[in-house]
Amino acid sequence: MHEAFWQDRWARSQIGFHQEKVNGYLRRHWSRLGLCEEAAVLVPLCGKSLDLAWLAEQGHAVIGVELAERAVQDFFVERDVQPQVVQQGAFKVYQAGKLRILCGDFFALTREDVADCQAFYDRAALIALPAPMRERYAAHLQAILPPACQGLLVTLVYDQQRMDGPPFSVADAEVEQRFTSGWVAREVERKDVLSGNPRFVESQLEAVEEVVFHLTRS
Repeated sequence: MHEAFWQDRWARSQIGFHQEKVNGYLRRHWSRLGLCEEAAVLVPLCGKSLDLAWLAEQGHAVIGVELAERAVQDFFVERDVQPQVVQQGAFKVYQAGKLRILCGDFFALTREDVADCQAFYDRAALIALPAPMRERYAAHLQAILPPACQGLLVTLVYDQQRMDGPPFSVADAEVEQRFTSGWVAREVERKDVLSGNPRFVESQLEAVEEVVFHLTRS
């Protein structure tokens, strides 16, 4: 589950994880964070998600991070927007208005890169990674985020023995385990999504749930 895997997925347009509309959980629960319009928001492993544009429309300064340049380019092309493109340290930065996408390795992201972020939004980053990388991802995210940062996290829970990821199953207990150092995970919604995905049905899964957490630091 390294760089070549994701570059290949984007090159072949094998992007079943991409949603063609703004995520409903984001629309319903973002207000829970109580952010001011100008607050900066980090979106790790963002792909070409429509959620980026929605967050920018709310007035936020959005910082997406994406490994595959094809995804970044598609995001702007599909909106007929010509971004400014500059090299900034380890990242090739695409920017248009309040929205920036840093093209490069998430693990190269530093505290300085996200110093102004008051929140993060993770719909498909944690569940895109196998267990060892999830541990590294969560640790790095917590290490670079400012102390007062909070987040909205969407996970997927199913029998991993019946189907391999990505997306991977991330149990509630794992969320508690991964987010330490004073983080509190509050479940805000849980939804059965088995019938809405042919791959889940074909894998003969008996249950698949999406779970939404509001993460805060105590």
